[in-house]
Amino acid sequence: MNLTSRYPMVSYEEATPDVQAIYDDTKKTLQLPFVLNWFKCQGNNATLLKGNWGKLKSTLMEGDVPNVLKQLIIYNVSKQRGCNYCSHAHGIFADSMSAMISEEEGFRATEHIDSPTMPASFRTAVKIVTNAALNHSEVSDEDFLELEKVGFTQNEIQELMAQADLVNMLNTIADVSGIKIDNELLETPE
Repeated sequence: MNLTSRYPMVSYEEATPDVQAIYDDTKKTLQLPFVLNWFKCQGNNATLLKGNWGKLKSTLMEGDVPNVLKQLIIYNVSKQRGCNYCSHAHGIFADSMSAMISEEEGFRATEHIDSPTMPASFRTAVKIVTNAALNHSEVSDEDFLELEKVGFTQNEIQELMAQADLVNMLNTIADVSGIKIDNELLETPE
């Protein structure tokens, strides 16, 4: 086991069959040819990994809100909080989906998060959900009305607010474990 974090980093080869099955699902669902360090640092505890992956998978990868918007929210919260691992990883994921937002050559969603080229609904959602993640007690009825005004349904608003909870879990595990950015992500072309 590799100890590049505070928790044992369990590689695919060293993992139990239960953990390997979860690793396989993460690679398939995230369309990655490797297991992210965020999962490897939980690989010695199949119960914990299964629960955290289930929450991440259903909250981030399923639902009606576009995944690119969810990735931008996680990127923005992580960047503001200073979670280097999550801001880097989710920034790459958001930028890889930038064509869903703009066909402009070289457009990178993370660089235009507050720009008029970003849909108003996305800018509003990023602002409000970032605040919910960082200052949950400050969320108001007006925030919900503002999300409705830019076109989100009640179900979508609930899904958006679930990103605030998800990013707090993601950041906490990444920061507490002390994991480093995956070499495979560092090699991703800009």
